[in-house]
Amino acid sequence: MQIHRDWTGLPAEACGATVAMGNFDGVHKGHRAVIDVARAAAAAPLGIVTFEPHPREYFAGDGPSFRLMNAEARANRLARLGVTQLYELPFGPVLAGLSPEAFAREVLVEGLGVAHVTVGADFCFGKNRAGTAGTLCDLGRQLGFGVTIVPLVGAEGAEYSSTAIRQALTEGRTHDAGRMLGHWHRIEGEVVHGDKRGRDFGWPTANMRMDGLHLPRLGVYAVLVDVLTGPDRLSCQGVASLGVRPMFGKNEPNLEVHLFDFSGDLYGQHLSVALVDFVRDEAKFVDVETLIAQIAHDAQDARRLLAGR
Repeated sequence: MQIHRDWTGLPAEACGATVAMGNFDGVHKGHRAVIDVARAAAAAPLGIVTFEPHPREYFAGDGPSFRLMNAEARANRLARLGVTQLYELPFGPVLAGLSPEAFAREVLVEGLGVAHVTVGADFCFGKNRAGTAGTLCDLGRQLGFGVTIVPLVGAEGAEYSSTAIRQALTEGRTHDAGRMLGHWHRIEGEVVHGDKRGRDFGWPTANMRMDGLHLPRLGVYAVLVDVLTGPDRLSCQGVASLGVRPMFGKNEPNLEVHLFDFSGDLYGQHLSVALVDFVRDEAKFVDVETLIAQIAHDAQDARRLLAGR
């Protein structure tokens, strides 16, 4: 998959795609429906038009973190779906200031040269979100590209939404989140240096930051781990602690992942960690010995929950 981070100066082979357009945070089943329709309509390469940062991040500034996926995780998921061209457009004052007409003309036509655009029924675009999916249809007819509007989809009378998925994760309902996503909720990113206490305790962990991401329920999870880079690319099971490490006075949330039956150096490598089952809430223990005993118990619980997966 090729990733383009501007709409100008693109090579000829990157233009003329059939695209699905949206933020695609989580790439949940509703997003999949839009992408699948674009794929069916594609007489050209399948592309995704999305935005980085998320427009809500740009306008909210220092508001609470809400994203289900960082840009890396979103790109990895889209690549698995067969997307060949990812247009990750830089969202800032220029894009935010374009009228719907200017966005369609300057970005979609003159920049990307799109053949066809597929959007969800609730799609809005342009300055002050003035453009709707219907507006895009009108502009497509004027400017020479096709548009398909995909009805919102859901289950049990409710539409699939990032909001509902965030709520499920906040409550530790990983399986409910997974059903709406169509895949396990994954945290992806680089392994960074931590305090190395886990190694001293006999339970080495790979530490990952949660910057900019919605925080699921703090606690211990049974996880599936893919090592995406480096010499030790593999898939394995593990146990992870998501939290603020209250026993050691830390308050910066991070994810600490112990990979079962693995020994190696993962610093600087990129992991994809699927939160499969919630094991227990984060807790503060009376001493280190109690903590170590609990980690061993958590690992046993995680192995049991993951057995057969």
